[in-house]
Order: sequence, then structure tokens, then C-alpha cells
Amino acid sequence: MPLPSQPTGERRPRAMVIDGAWRALGSGLESLSGPGGAPLTRTVKLILLPLIVRPALHPDLAADFLAPEPAARLDALLRESGARLVATAQWFTLLKRTRRALGIVAGHPQDLYFQRCFELAAEHGEPGPTAGSLARAVVEDVADADGGRTVDALKRHLADAAQYARLERELAFAWDGRASTPGGDTAVAVTLAGKVLEACGGAEGPRDSPAYASMVAAAHGGLLGRALWAQAGGVWGRADLPAHLGLTERMLPPRPQVGRGASTATLPAPLDRTLFERLFVVLQSSSRREELPTVPELVGREVGRSCAPLGLFDESLRVAVVLGGRLAVGLDPLGIEVPAPGLTSAHRTVNSRWRREASVLRARRMTVSPRPDPDGGALDALAQDLRTPWTAYMRRLWVRLHGRDVRDAGLADAGAAWAVLDGVARSVMMDHRARVRAALRSLSVGSAGSPTAPDLARAAESRSA
Repeated sequence: MPLPSQPTGERRPRAMVIDGAWRALGSGLESLSGPGGAPLTRTVKLILLPLIVRPALHPDLAADFLAPEPAARLDALLRESGARLVATAQWFTLLKRTRRALGIVAGHPQDLYFQRCFELAAEHGEPGPTAGSLARAVVEDVADADGGRTVDALKRHLADAAQYARLERELAFAWDGRASTPGGDTAVAVTLAGKVLEACGGAEGPRDSPAYASMVAAAHGGLLGRALWAQAGGVWGRADLPAHLGLTERMLPPRPQVGRGASTATLPAPLDRTLFERLFVVLQSSSRREELPTVPELVGREVGRSCAPLGLFDESLRVAVVLGGRLAVGLDPLGIEVPAPGLTSAHRTVNSRWRREASVLRARRMTVSPRPDPDGGALDALAQDLRTPWTAYMRRLWVRLHGRDVRDAGLADAGAAWAVLDGVARSVMMDHRARVRAALRSLSVGSAGSPTAPDLARAAESRSA
């Protein structure tokens, strides 16, 4: 069912306008849509916004909330593109089939092919008699463009026994070399992080923060990383939280291993990952692998990076971990008074956004109710995740920062750092929302006729603007 528009005055959320127009296009878009019929996040990000809406050319369509006239124009733009979008979906299905036939597994198909499929639809319409050869040419062209920067290339590089043994020796040497690095008190770093978050989280947007530059110059990120090696406690002002906030499952981060394989379903915590697992994520998630170093360069640099404080080279990215930790310990989506000292405007911004989520409102009722979960525990487990939001937040933040580190993309100022911190918070929130909806769909299918299932589904589908 379509998401309600939740108007603010006469304005409507742009996401709701897109959702309504998309559903009105009817069938034929299944490969570009989620299970509920809405456009996939990547469909919006890679096709609808940049190729159809084009906010850079239409600034009045760039806002999160649209007045009636821009909303009507956006709706019309998407409806007018219906035939091309259906053709795009058909090309995407064909390219995926061709990819499987060629045995190509590297990269995410949506990242790699969505925009190419839209181009094919614009040039050729729906797939015709020559579509097979065109699809093969596109898939092979995309595969060649990465310059061998693939998971398969990584496997081949590490398959040589002598190479593998050499890397293990280098890791052991780099790890043992940490002992000569001095530690220090993290209290100043945490205090400065609070000042940065206060400057960044206001309603008027991030302000320049001299504290951020001070943290980078004084290497406060590296300080936290060395504290984790020394089993520091009480870093965040809360005795109940480990200093690493879930970045490792151990008391102390272990010495990295080389590794030979990885699976997205079983990836360990970031600081527990092997070299292979760290680079597997980078290679799998990158839509522009041609911008990455070659596989031998990636592996060589990852040896030093994995043994560096927080598993990162760039100090501005390490400082972002400190900022993220300071934000994470004050995350309280359930509104149950987390005992975090000195909540900042950034905390208030993120927490208030999270608490408006319908799935969070239900989770809060479940966690404070003395009655057992009537839905068999599926939703109760998701509700309990909201009691420890820092783990999901810190793990996703680290992965994002690691990807930037591999590309030598530091964070120049507090505004750039806040864009990453806030983006991760939104991503974690939306992921939790998606998992709640998936659980509700499963419960609805499994308990047809139950009076609670439709009510739960409606609650998850609705959300505040």
C-alpha cells in the first residue's frame, strides 16, 4: 500500500511524491522495486533523481518538502518516463542474466548496471532482437573497466603460498611494532568531540568548529585507537560500555590475519576482520573500482592500515571515529533516558528524528510492556536492537570511513565529518525500518486472518515527516 503523504502545511515530502508516482506506473518495474512495491533506494539514487528529476537543473525539486506546484511537476516527470523505466527494468533483468551466464560475481549489479540500463532504454527502447549481444557487450565493458580490481583478483593474489606467508610475516612485524607507540588520556578528546557535535547538530546546519581542527592536529583519533590496544575503560563516561563500542567482539582487538575468503552474511566486527574481509567489503561495495589502487597496492597498504590505530591511516577519519563514538553513546531512539553525559544538539537532532519512526514507537511500547511479545519474538529482537544502537552505528561508520581511507578521502572540516556521521545515522535508522517491515510482512503471511498482522503492517508503513 502507498505510504501516506504526511503533509506539512501544503508541502509534501519529496520521497512520498516519488513513491506515489512510481506506484501509479503499474506493473513492469519489479526488478527496480522493493518487495512492497516502492522504488529501491538505488533506483531513486541512481536513476530517478540524477537522470529524470535532475535537481541540479531544477532547484525547486531538490528540497525534501515540495509545494503543490513542484510536487505536481515531479509527479508528471516520473509518469512521463514510465515507458522508459519499464524498458530500463527489462534491460536490467537481461544484464543480470547475462552476468550470471558469464560467471561474473564482482560488484553490486544495481550499482554497476542501473544507469547503463537507463541509457540502453533511452537509445533502444525495450530489448529487441539484438539485445543479447548488446547486453553482453555492456557487461564485459563494465567488467573490464575495473582494471582487475575484483574479489576474484584478490583471491588469486592471495592464493600464492609464498605471497601469503610473506604477508603474515609483515602483519606480525607491524603489529608488534605498536608497542613503542605512547598512549594517553582520552578525556580531552571526548570533551572536544562534544564541542564539535554541539556545533554541527543545530537546526541551522553545521558550523565551523575550531575544536575539530584541534582534534586532528593533536591526533586525538590515534589516541583513542591506542587506548583500545591498552584496554582503556570509562572512555565515554559510562562504565557499562566498552571503549570499542562493538568494533571488536574481543576484550582487545586481535592481530589481523591475511584470510582467504569472506561472506557478507558472516562478516565479523570491523577490527576482527582479516585483510581479505576488509578488502572484500571495499571491492564489493564500490561502484567506481577503477578509482581504487590495484589489488597488489590495496593489499600492501592494508597490511599497515590494519595494524594502525582504529585500523585507519588518515587522522581526520580517526577523529571521526571519536566523534561517532561520542554521538553513539548518546543515541536513545526509545527515549528511555540513556545515562550519557552532556548530550549535544547533534544528539537531539538524531534522536528526535529516530523517535518519530512508527517502528520505533512500537518498539518502545514493546520494551516497556511487561507482557511478552505476542508475535513470537521476531519484533522483540528488533526492539532490543534499539537498546544498544551504538553497535550498529559504529560498525557502519567504520566501514564508511575505511572506504574513504582506501581512497585517500579524508574529512577536511567539521561540516564534512558531520555529513558522514549524520548519513550513517540515517542509514542505520532506515535499515532498522526495513527489517521491521520485513518482519511484519513475514508475520502477516504466516498468520493470515490474525487481527494484529494488518495493524502491525499499517503501523510500520506510516511514519512522520
